[in-house]
Amino acid sequence: MSFLNRNLSRTIKAAVRGKHTLPKLPYDYGALAPIISKDILEVHHGKHHQTYVNNLNAVEEQMTEAHSKKDVNKVVELSKNYAFNWGGHLNHSIYWQNLSPTKSEPSADLKKAIEEQFSSFEQFKKDLSALSVGVQGSGWGWLGYNKKSKKLQILAVGNQEPLQAVTGLVPLFAIDVWEHAYYLQYKNVRAKYVEAIWDIANWKDISDRYAEATCN
Repeated sequence: MSFLNRNLSRTIKAAVRGKHTLPKLPYDYGALAPIISKDILEVHHGKHHQTYVNNLNAVEEQMTEAHSKKDVNKVVELSKNYAFNWGGHLNHSIYWQNLSPTKSEPSADLKKAIEEQFSSFEQFKKDLSALSVGVQGSGWGWLGYNKKSKKLQILAVGNQEPLQAVTGLVPLFAIDVWEHAYYLQYKNVRAKYVEAIWDIANWKDISDRYAEATCN
């Protein structure tokens, strides 16, 4: 079973139980140092991501109650909060898997696609880095796959908008540029964090996502 399908299966089971849970990291809190410090991971994963999970569970309970009472106004009122926390949970779940202390390289197919669309792998890194650094306020830089055009695409989204729901692109690689992702270590120098994160990119995971997106 693929990683994406495992995630979908867990999401469905969680929805049936009525509870979402914080995913366990595939590495220790200190494993990504010195690129991302142990302190940052403990706060980012254990506090921030946990808060999205807690809020998501709470708002789902409220929406269930509102649906049972046929309170359409309340459902609409809660929908924005639901989308924000669901996006935060989903985006971070992808982000953790996109990182690894183990060095890896893109698959031959993914590397070829990147080079064809961005002229070179280095140019792709520069373009996505610039896009991520340039996000105004909080948000994410993404590499995604457009199933309609059958091409890779980079773009930025604000806050916690879930990439596929908002743009239709299949998420492959995420760069979290909310301040809580880097401020304890990099202060206000977002560009330094974005430059460093390439050293811990989990290209096996990213390549697996690309392979699944292109075969469906």
